[in-house]
Amino acid sequence: MKDGKATPDPTGTAPGRPVAPRSAFAYRAFTVLWLATVLSNIGTWMHDVGAGWLMTGMSPSPVWVALVQTATTLPVFLLALPAGALADIADRRRMLVIVQFVLGVVAAALGIVVYLGAASPLLLLCFTFAMGVGAAITMPAWQAIVPDLVPRDTLQQAVATNSVGVNISRAIGPALAGYIITAIGQAAPFLINAVSYTLVVAALLWWRPQAGTERKLPPEDLLGAMAAGVRYAWHSRPLKSTLTRAAAFFLFASAYWAMLPLIARTVLGGGAQLYGVLLASVGVGAVLGALILPALRRSLRSDRVVALGTIGTVLTLLAFATVRNPVVAAAASFIAGASWIAVLTTLNVSAQVSLPQWVRARGLSIFVTVFFGSMSAGSLVWGQVASHLGIPAALFAASAGALLAIPLTWRFKLQQGDSGGLAPSMHWPAPVVDASMSHDRGPVMVTIDYHIDTSQSAEFVATLDQLSEARRRDGAYAWGLFEDAAQPGRFLEYFLVASWLEHLRQHERSTVADRDVQQQALAFHVGDAPPVVRHYLAPAAGSKKPNGSSFA
Repeated sequence: MKDGKATPDPTGTAPGRPVAPRSAFAYRAFTVLWLATVLSNIGTWMHDVGAGWLMTGMSPSPVWVALVQTATTLPVFLLALPAGALADIADRRRMLVIVQFVLGVVAAALGIVVYLGAASPLLLLCFTFAMGVGAAITMPAWQAIVPDLVPRDTLQQAVATNSVGVNISRAIGPALAGYIITAIGQAAPFLINAVSYTLVVAALLWWRPQAGTERKLPPEDLLGAMAAGVRYAWHSRPLKSTLTRAAAFFLFASAYWAMLPLIARTVLGGGAQLYGVLLASVGVGAVLGALILPALRRSLRSDRVVALGTIGTVLTLLAFATVRNPVVAAAASFIAGASWIAVLTTLNVSAQVSLPQWVRARGLSIFVTVFFGSMSAGSLVWGQVASHLGIPAALFAASAGALLAIPLTWRFKLQQGDSGGLAPSMHWPAPVVDASMSHDRGPVMVTIDYHIDTSQSAEFVATLDQLSEARRRDGAYAWGLFEDAAQPGRFLEYFLVASWLEHLRQHERSTVADRDVQQQALAFHVGDAPPVVRHYLAPAAGSKKPNGSSFA
C-alpha cells in the first residue's frame, strides 16, 4: 500500500493453501485500494528521486545525501511501535484518511518551496522527516487492514499482489521522475506526489469495511498496548529470530540505498535520468523476483532464500564498488531488486506467522522498527565511511559485513510459527469472582496446583517452561513454578498480571497453540479432580491491613 522507499510490503497472514494467481482482484475493495496505492506509490518514488537528486545538487557531501535516507527511515524507527498500538485500538480507516491528507499538504508545501527556489539542505531534511513521520503512523495500519479486504485463504496471494504493485511503482516512478526533472523542473515530482495522495484518500473514503467483532472488554490505552506488544515480542522466539535476521540484512543492504544518488552522479558521472534508470532497474528486478519467488520457495527453505538474496545483494555492492559502466550498474540494480524482494518478503511472512490477530499491528510495527532502525543506522554509518574512505570502500565494507552475517545468524531459523495455531481458542473459562470486582484491581496473582507422577517431573517441567512463554506473551509480568518440599510431585505454578482487566484479556488472547500446550500440561495431572486454580488480589486501596482474597 502507500509507503515510502524500501518499505516492507503489507501482509495479512501466513502462507495458506495455493489460490488462483489473480484471486485477490476478485474482491473490489482490494482492487480499488491496490490501484490507488500503486498510482500513489509512483508519486512517492518520484518524490524520493526528487529529494535525493535535489540534495546532490545543493550539497554533494555523502553525509548530507545519506541523511535524506535517514530522515525518511528514522521516524519509522521512532514511531512505529506507538503507531502499531494505535492501529490495534483505533479506527484504522479514519486514521489513514487523516494522515494521507496531511501528507498531501506537506508534499505540496515542499513543491512550492522548491519552485520558489527557497530550498536548503536543512529544510529539505525537515520536510523529508515530516513525510517519514506520516509514513510511520500509517504503515502498521496499512498492514493490518489487508485481512479486511480479502478472505483468509486469499491473503497470501494478496500479499504477493501488493508486493508486485509496490515494485511496479518502483519501476515506473524513478524513471518518470528523471524525465520530469529534466523536462519540467525540480519541483514537479513533489507537486505530482501531492496530487497522488488524493487518490488514496478518495479510495479510503469509498471503502466501507465490515463492522468488526464487538469488544467485550474496554480498549487498551496507548501505553498499555505498546507494553503488551513489546512483551509479546520479547517472549516470542519465532519473532525474535526473524528480527535478528532482519537486522543482520538491512544494516548492510542500506549501503546501496543510501549511496545510489552518489553512485549515479559521482561514480558513474550521470544525471537525474541515470539515477531514475537505476532505481527503475531495482523495481523491475523486484517485480520479476516477486513472480519467481513462489517457485523458489517450493524448492528452498526460507533460511536459504534469505541467504541467496543476501548473496545477490553482496554481488550488487561489489559491482557498484568496482564497475564504472552504466549498463553493468543497471544490471546490478536489477539483481539488487530481485534479491531485496526475496529477503524482504520472506522476512515479512516469517514475522506474520509469529503473530496472532490481537497483537498483529504491534508485532509488525516492531518488525518495521527493526527494519527502519537498521536502515537508518546503516545509512549513517556508510555515509560516514564514504566521507572518510570513499564510496567504493564503504560498499566493500558493507558487502563483507552482509556475507559474514549469513553464518553468524544461521541458527536463528525463520517461519517457526504455526499460522493455524494463532487463531483465538476461547477455551479458557471466565474466572468466577465477586460480582463487585473492579477491572482496575491489581496486581493479580493466579496459581494452579498440579499433582504429578514423580517419574514424569522432568517432562512436566519442560512443558511448563513452554507454557510460561505463553503466559508472559499474553500479559504476565512474572511467572514461576515450585515443588512442595513435603510432597514431591505437587507443583504450584503462579503468574502475576498487572490488573484484573489484563487477566481477562489473557483469556481472550489465548490461541489454539497455547491451548494445546495447556492441555499437554494438564495431561500430567493425576487424580479425578482438575488442578485447583485460584486468583489472589492485592489489597484494595485504603485497606488498613492485608486482606488478600481468593476466588476459585
